Amino acid sequence: MAKVLFVNPVIREEDDPKHVPYGMALLASIIMREGHLVQVYDANAWRAGDDVLTQVVQADDWDVIALGGITTAYGAIKHIVGLAKALAPRALVVAGGGFLTSMPHDVMRLLPQVDVGVVGEAFLSFPELLRRVDAGNRDWASVRGLVWRDAAGASHLTPEQPLLDDIDRLPYPAWELFPLDIYFRNSTFGFSEEGMAAKRRLDINASYGCSLICRFCFHLGIAGDMEYVQKDGQPDVRFGYKRAIRYHSPRYVVELVKYARSKFEIDFVSFLDENLMTMHQSSGKTWLTDIARLWIEEGLQPQCVRDGVPHDPERCSGIHWGGTSHATLCSPEVLKAIKAAGCSHLLYGYETFSARVMKTIGKGATPATNERSLRWTMEAGIRPIPNQMIGFPDEDFDSLRDNIAAWNRLGLQVKPFFATPYPGTEWYQTYKASILEQYDGNLEEFLLDLGDATKVTAVISKKFNAVELYGLRELMVLRDVRRIDQYEREWNRLHANTAGD
Repeated sequence: MAKVLFVNPVIREEDDPKHVPYGMALLASIIMREGHLVQVYDANAWRAGDDVLTQVVQADDWDVIALGGITTAYGAIKHIVGLAKALAPRALVVAGGGFLTSMPHDVMRLLPQVDVGVVGEAFLSFPELLRRVDAGNRDWASVRGLVWRDAAGASHLTPEQPLLDDIDRLPYPAWELFPLDIYFRNSTFGFSEEGMAAKRRLDINASYGCSLICRFCFHLGIAGDMEYVQKDGQPDVRFGYKRAIRYHSPRYVVELVKYARSKFEIDFVSFLDENLMTMHQSSGKTWLTDIARLWIEEGLQPQCVRDGVPHDPERCSGIHWGGTSHATLCSPEVLKAIKAAGCSHLLYGYETFSARVMKTIGKGATPATNERSLRWTMEAGIRPIPNQMIGFPDEDFDSLRDNIAAWNRLGLQVKPFFATPYPGTEWYQTYKASILEQYDGNLEEFLLDLGDATKVTAVISKKFNAVELYGLRELMVLRDVRRIDQYEREWNRLHANTAGD
């Protein structure tokens, strides 16, 4: 059996480690079930530096060193694969996750230390890769869902790996391989009173994908969106509008939470799902209400909710939880049901309160549905968390004022994220030439610059530059409409002779 070292790269170095990597924990569980020997070094949790990473890489004669993540972890991944290949040249370095799936050939070109990449969902492809390693067979061309490099250094993409239809076949994540004491120390969530009082929080994925086609969002092969196309004479990936919605059964979800409570004594669950309400809609509007019913029947309902008293973290038993929602898909009935089961907060991607801009982003919502969902969620006793962005391609002064007016009307305090064209999104494909131009044609510089959208990276706004976006966001947060109006007059004067404006 193969000796496999998983390395979780540092994510958001400026923040505390808060989330056990769910996909990696699942993959570890899957391959351990097949008999492979697995160790994990969670660089994101330990933050211990190269001395410890070096010791880990040299601690055993690893057959495979595997790592992955989203694009914002690219810098850490680049550093780790370089060190791994230098210190353990015999080990097969395998990468996966969104950063590679979004641009497999580009990543193989930029990271020559990566031997094989897993493109899209890894549940089937990675175990098959390890079977080849065990057999001493490095014929990657016959394994679906891989990108690999031949002896001449050219990358090749094998046919797409079908998605796992019945995700209830998945084992529970191998949470025990990760330093949970570190993650539990960072359990608090500022989204609700119950979340702020959490002491032992774990995250779960109850579903994969989303039915929506937001132009700023990426699914990267787990939602049926990935297509294989010919590009520059070789197979490549493209992300379109096809969708394959998959979700665990309510029974699986509740049994998983019961397992986590029994084994790790958790007090809070954060659902990582892209959109819980999509799954509820796809199931015939039974999924979330069935989860809520079973949550109560199986003894997971928080004591404070059951007894109708304020939450006291020292006395409250049961599991509080939070997740994601969508303005057009929620209803008072489902919100009331999940509140009774302990839901304390829901994140809403409201994006903007400009009706004109909202029509351009593929969200399927309107300012009216945003406001309605906010009201319904609060009336159900759940705290709604509104996420918004500025810097959309069609952003203008009117849309900025529309947002401020809505904040004032609804009593919201918001600091918007910046619209960011992450690889794998429609925005990235549409504005790729402009994005690369802003980085002097250097794709890697763009990847290294990407973060969590709290800073400007590549600007895709047709009207505003990076300096203007920073300043305008600050004025929005301060509700300083007067200075926004003043700058609009100045902007119009400066651009009076610009064609098309």
